[in-house]
Amino acid sequence: MPLPKYHQIYLVLREQLHDGKFAQGVPGELALMQQFSVARVTVRRALAQLAQEGLISREPGRGTRALPPLSASKVNSMGSKSQRAQLTGLLENLVTMGLRTTVKVLSVQRLPASDEVAMALQLKAGDVVQKAQRVRLTKDGPLSHITTWVPETIACNFGRKELAQKPILMLLEESGVKVGRAEQSISAKLADASMAQHLDVAIGSALLAVSRLIYDTDDKPIQWLHGLYRPDRYEYQMQLSRVGSIDAKVWVSKDLSANFH
Repeated sequence: MPLPKYHQIYLVLREQLHDGKFAQGVPGELALMQQFSVARVTVRRALAQLAQEGLISREPGRGTRALPPLSASKVNSMGSKSQRAQLTGLLENLVTMGLRTTVKVLSVQRLPASDEVAMALQLKAGDVVQKAQRVRLTKDGPLSHITTWVPETIACNFGRKELAQKPILMLLEESGVKVGRAEQSISAKLADASMAQHLDVAIGSALLAVSRLIYDTDDKPIQWLHGLYRPDRYEYQMQLSRVGSIDAKVWVSKDLSANFH
C-alpha cells in the first residue's frame, strides 16, 4: 500500500531540513501546495508532523522556520573515513556505462566554489569551478541525475557540447588529466518535486544517492560528483572476500560493476 500523500511530503521536507535547505525559512503553505500539487489540508498535516517532532516552528505572523539545531546540522558525506569506499576498477565501468547511455545536459555554469565544494576539491573558497547538471538515460527512460564540479583550470577545455557527447572521465583525460582513484559513498534520498520530474518517479520515491570524489595520479581532487539514481534501473555490485588470520579476519571488497537496466 503506498504511503499517504501527507506522509510522503513529510518525508521529503524532513530530508530537506536535515540537508539545511531551509535555513532561510520553510516555504509557505501555498508554495508547498503548488510544489506538491496537493490541497492545503495535506500540507498542513505534513507540517504538523514536522512541528510535533520539533523539526520546525510555526508561529502566526512569523511563518514556518527550521529550528536552529536542525538547520545547522548539515551532513558532509565525504567527511568520515568510515563512510568511504575506495574505487579502482569501477572507473572503467563508469566510462563504459557512459558510452552505453545517452545524456541530456540541463545546465553548465562557471561560478565561484562554495565552501563545501572548495573543501572537497582542495581549492580556495571563491575559486572558479564548472558546475554541470545532466540527466543520463537508458532506452527505458531516465536513469540518473548527475551534478559535477570540476576546477575551471581543467574544465576550460570542455563545455555543454562535449558533455553531451562523451563521459566526463574521458573529457578529463583528454584535457591532460591522469585519472587515478576515487572515493565513493552510497546512501539514499527521497525525490523532491524537481527530481521526481527529472527522473520520472513519484515525489517521495527512494533514490540511490552517490557521492564520488575523483583524484588524479598525484592524488589531487579533480572532480566531485553528486548523483541520484533510480534503484529500479541501477545496481552496484561488489564481491567480498575474507582475509587475515583466524582471529582477525575482515571483509575486503572488490568492485565488480555498476549496472543499469
